[in-house]
Formats: sequence, C-alpha cells, structure tokens
Amino acid sequence: MTKPSNTGSTGASIKRVQDDLIPKIKVFCKRTCPQTLGETTTTFPGTRPPLVRTTSDAIYRSLLKPASASPPARVDAIAIGTSTGGPNALSKVLADLPSDLPVPVLIVQHMPPVFTARLAERLNQLSPLTVHEAVDGMKVEAGHAYLAPGDFHLTVARNATEVVVKLNQQAPECSCRPAVDVLFRSAANLYGSNLVAAVLTGMGQDGQCGCELIRQAGGWVIAQDQASSVVWGMPGAVSRAGLANEILPLDAVGRSLEQHARRGFRNSRLQLAGV
Repeated sequence: MTKPSNTGSTGASIKRVQDDLIPKIKVFCKRTCPQTLGETTTTFPGTRPPLVRTTSDAIYRSLLKPASASPPARVDAIAIGTSTGGPNALSKVLADLPSDLPVPVLIVQHMPPVFTARLAERLNQLSPLTVHEAVDGMKVEAGHAYLAPGDFHLTVARNATEVVVKLNQQAPECSCRPAVDVLFRSAANLYGSNLVAAVLTGMGQDGQCGCELIRQAGGWVIAQDQASSVVWGMPGAVSRAGLANEILPLDAVGRSLEQHARRGFRNSRLQLAGV
C-alpha cells in the first residue's frame, strides 16, 4: 500500500486508510495463522461452554477451562490488538491507564507505515503512558506502551534480565503485517500465565489464534463488546470461540486492565515482603 498524497489531518488520513483496509481485511483475513506455542500444538478437546451473564451491568464472562477461571495472580504485561475503529478505541483505553501502570503495554493496530508513527504520537499526547512506535531492540518497561510499526510484526524476547522489542518482516498472518496473532503468540510464550490481552474493535479474525494460546498458557483475555465496537469482527470471533474471560464495553476496558495490573503488582510486593 502506498502513502496517499495530500494526506491532510491525521484523522482524515486514518479514515482513508481504514476505508482502503476494510475490504481487503474482510476478503483476506481468514483463520489461517499458526496455532503453536513454541513447539506445542494448541488443542482444546470438547465444546466450549456458551457465554453466560454473571453481573448486572452487562459484563459477560466465558470459561475455557477451570485453570483459566481466575485472573492471573501476577500480571507482567498487557497486549492489545485492534483494527477497524482501533485508533479511537486505543485513544480511550490508553487515556484511562495511569502513568504509574506497573506493567508495559504492547499494541498491534492494523495500519501501514507512516500512519503508525503518527498514531503513536497522537496516543502519546492523549495517554498518561509514554507511547512509542516500537523500535527493534527497545527495552520494554512498565508505564510505557509500544505500538507495532507498519509492515513489521511486533514480538518480545528476553535479553538477560530485560525484555526487549523484536521486529521482523516475516510472512503476513491473516494477510496482516503487523498481525495481532504474532504479538499474542510471542507474548504468551514469554509471559505465560502472567499476561492479560485485550481484543478491540476490528474486521476479520486476527487475534483469535493468539487468544487460544494465551488461554492455553493460563493468561486472561478481554474482548470489546459488540455495542461499543465499530466492527465486531475480531472481538466477536474471540467471544464466539469461548476464549474471552471478559466481554466489556469500551469504557470499561481500561479500568479492567489497570485492575489486573494493580492486583498483580500488589501480590508481587506482598511476596517480596514475605507476607
């Protein structure tokens, strides 16, 4: 995809990109991504239970297996994936996260080069977090958010005692690069059960395979609800597959992410104190 000429404002440019991407994603984004965590093939025998209402404020939960029924005792990272409608959704979610968030946030937004840099700048202005367009080798730190650059997959790896960004241009998945599944697979492999992922508004099914791996590893999955989504493709696929622990309106996603991160941070401090 080439950069449009006379792009004008960032909002108008993003709208033009969305108009161009939607039909492409709708046609090509089929569930063909790899379903492996390391060398392990993901298999889930039996039928997943249907979504059930468990609270009075229209928040739904589904359980994939008993081991994932409770939120992680400690959270080390948050991963977010989105596509159509994502810039506005990310603006809301990241604006709701505090500057002292005790974990990093890793983000994939389906968007070509140049536009991801602009989006990172916009999100950095709106959010208390420090938001970067991710750079290969960049240290992953708490209180910072890392947006995958256009045309690069975003992954994470351990380098001695640090976690760093690793970018690559391997084949697209779900006809997308960056792909949510690539990030989720990498994050599940690194963080295991200490990962919380959120799938926000978007066309297609990118993220579903990755959520299977996150659930397999014992992590927690949040999906945006249909009413607040511009397109309930990606979060809908995750929800219908029984992979979402929580299905939330957009206004509640940031608050839930912070609660998970805070709980894990408190638990870690108690353990260090010997309580």
